Amino acid sequence: MTIPIHAVRTTCPYCGVGCGVKATALPGGGATIEGDLEHAANRGRLCVKGSALGETLDLDGRLLHPAVREKGALVRASWDEALDTVADGFARIIAEHGPDAVALYVSGQILTEDYYVANKFMKGYVGSANIDTNSRLCMSSAVAGHKRAFGEDVVPGCYEDFELADLIVLVGSNAAWCHPTLFQRIVRAKEARPAMQIVVLDPRRTATCELADLHLALKPGSDVALFNGLLAHLARSDAFDAHYVAAHTTGLDAALDVANAGEDVARVCGLDPNDLHAFYDLFARTDKVVTAFSMGVNQSSSGTDKVNAIINCHLATGRIGRPGMGPFSLTGQPNAMGGREVGGLANMLAAHLDLDNAGHRDAVRTFWDAPRIADKPGLKAVHLFRAIEAGSVKAVWIMATNPVVSMPDADQVRRALAACELVVVSDVMASTDLAPYAHVALPALAWGEKDGTVTNSERCISRQRAFLPAPGEARADWRALCDVAQRMGYAGFGFDSAHAIFDEHARLSAWKNDDDGHRRAFRLDPLVGMRRAAYDELQPVQWPLNPAGEGTARLFGSGGFSYPDGKARFIATGVRAPANVPSSEFPLVLNTGRLRDQWHTMTRTGKSPRLASHAAEPFVDLHPHDALLAGVREGELARISSRWGAMVARVAHGGGIARGAAFVPIHWNGQTASDARVGALVNPAVDPVSGEPEFKHTPVRIEPFGVAWYGFIMSRHDLSLEAVAHWTRVRGSGFIRYELAGRAPVTPDMARALLGAGEDADWIEYQDQSAGMLRAALLVDGCLEACLFVARAPDLPARAWLGGLFAAPELGPRERATLLAGRAVQAGPDPGPTVCSCFGVGRNTICAAIRAGDLQTPGQVTACLKAGGNCGSCIPEIKSLLHEVRFAAAAAA
Repeated sequence: MTIPIHAVRTTCPYCGVGCGVKATALPGGGATIEGDLEHAANRGRLCVKGSALGETLDLDGRLLHPAVREKGALVRASWDEALDTVADGFARIIAEHGPDAVALYVSGQILTEDYYVANKFMKGYVGSANIDTNSRLCMSSAVAGHKRAFGEDVVPGCYEDFELADLIVLVGSNAAWCHPTLFQRIVRAKEARPAMQIVVLDPRRTATCELADLHLALKPGSDVALFNGLLAHLARSDAFDAHYVAAHTTGLDAALDVANAGEDVARVCGLDPNDLHAFYDLFARTDKVVTAFSMGVNQSSSGTDKVNAIINCHLATGRIGRPGMGPFSLTGQPNAMGGREVGGLANMLAAHLDLDNAGHRDAVRTFWDAPRIADKPGLKAVHLFRAIEAGSVKAVWIMATNPVVSMPDADQVRRALAACELVVVSDVMASTDLAPYAHVALPALAWGEKDGTVTNSERCISRQRAFLPAPGEARADWRALCDVAQRMGYAGFGFDSAHAIFDEHARLSAWKNDDDGHRRAFRLDPLVGMRRAAYDELQPVQWPLNPAGEGTARLFGSGGFSYPDGKARFIATGVRAPANVPSSEFPLVLNTGRLRDQWHTMTRTGKSPRLASHAAEPFVDLHPHDALLAGVREGELARISSRWGAMVARVAHGGGIARGAAFVPIHWNGQTASDARVGALVNPAVDPVSGEPEFKHTPVRIEPFGVAWYGFIMSRHDLSLEAVAHWTRVRGSGFIRYELAGRAPVTPDMARALLGAGEDADWIEYQDQSAGMLRAALLVDGCLEACLFVARAPDLPARAWLGGLFAAPELGPRERATLLAGRAVQAGPDPGPTVCSCFGVGRNTICAAIRAGDLQTPGQVTACLKAGGNCGSCIPEIKSLLHEVRFAAAAAA
């Protein structure tokens, strides 16, 4: 593929907002990144992760060549050797044990074209539906809720509705951090129309709450009770749209009977009755309402019921598919929606057709001219890995995801893969937590190298375009799948480009659509038969497309649902408690989720020093009262344990956690920390309809993680740290930082060994044995090579000044003299933890400016310090600091 040197319009690889990006490749490698002003999703804005994409394009650690395991080690192999091993292994296992003995586990990170080929391979040619995706872990409850209510997995609204609404209800969504560019659209809309109301329903007080007019900190797992109560209140308030309900829905009476039978909602949800009824009244009297929900709703053993309880309220009021109103699923991954279009889940067929419908199966088989078709649902993620451990699934191909880190009960996944006869891994990185289990490793293309389409949360199909050459021998995932399929004798995989795959995908969307009960909203008819040039130039467009090729912003405003009778279904949603409840042994409820500046397992974001500055370490956020009861203190390490596993993290008091709860981010893994895979703790209970795991409600206990010392190392090179009890690896600018803790005393000899300093090295050292302090530095040719700081308590010098020394061409006498002090002789104030990653502005700097300048608004802080002036992701934190400084000043007055 010829890579252009001009700006290439592509799509961000992170969350489901699907922001447009303009990337310009640089002659020496990498690229400059800017937002695409012409893309409707973001209108030129990017969050801090998107802005930092140019920092993540190096080839450090990349898997560049195929490898096959021989005598316990992965050994470089040719593509032919690797593909033959995969094809022969799959074919032999299918012949001996049947098609259900093999499986694929794919990802919302792959492109629609990759997804399409994977599903055609498994469901149409292997003849098994054992293909599932990590989207099962985040969006499958939304899918199931949509299908139950609408007859099809359709998001009825669009992003513009957030700007037109008079009330936005954010349920289980920290949009300020997880969908930042969309959240900034909400911020700007509220600035333009202050009367717009924002209500946040979340057990935690998150950054999103800084914009809220009302925050309802409901009890974890009580969402169904709350929205059942709302449905009953809407009935009592005569807020139903009787015409819409009669003309376009069915099942209201049964749903309302269940809602009316509910107990005292305020008590069940743990809310102030006045706040609850204020929300109910606001919803009842406001016509333009958008209810947006995300992982806090989906990741639950009753997630599908939560989704339907929300949708019920919109159907009852007719507030759906019209400007400024409707339920809205905020998708987690960049192509979770595209994967759903092609049947990416184990219980779906391509083109929104149903696996359990014989007519649909026959339609797909006929279109594919396939030798067979899967005739029953496959194994969903949790059950798939249980089947692998049990031995009934003997081969699995894992693509663009790391289940050893991201799955619940992740240690069970380790056991399963260790016992599996054939594990194939398609990945961009050579060293991951998954790699030790691979029998075959296939190098895949990464963002910037691959070519195809993705679909965002508002059903907008956008192009991902290559602007970098393929490194090493890396190939597109669809190409590897086609190569294996052809080796297995399958005839339907002669694709020569992503364009050819997309054309078949578009043709299937129109195949028998609206014939014999196959009526569905998803259709791409006008895109059928596009020439390659038209595909290359394809502009973002929302499906369904009308005959003129124009996208559709909203659906169902006048009915027209995807059931044969055209009517939506109300779903009676009974209240169910989470599957596992706290006990005396495990008294706290663990919640997990994303951070603002990181993504999934940090394969990409972990390369950026800028993104690492916001939250450098895994942490457990606790209420101070719970920390006191557990015997742990802020800044120190704690062990978090459940029935399923354990991890270690630093204790934090973020101020947004209720008593009885704990929060741990999902991002760290065995490559970035010694023991911080939160997936190992998470219980494997799943929603009975969607199969989505309950990531938001695992009983845990917290205990001190006893160590004799805390410390950190900064080094230009990776280090081996088996000798310490705990470590976290953090990317710096020109160095790698390790946060450490240990039990055995650190001696000068051990310090030399850790830093790789020989006897004749240029070595600076200071030790105070009585205080438990050791500080040392290694210099090479006058430059700082590495340094170590150790003390009994975690109160250690700030890292910013020391990190800056790695950029110096040579340390002068003044820097050498003050190096082990950890600060300059005339050092300025410590900027504190980074708040604004775009401009590197710290908490202490912002608080000082607020006090000195009597600043009152985030805009004034931006004018003074630039903080918040780029992507806006830190504005909620700036608002929080403004409140904090004002409160402290009032208390001191």
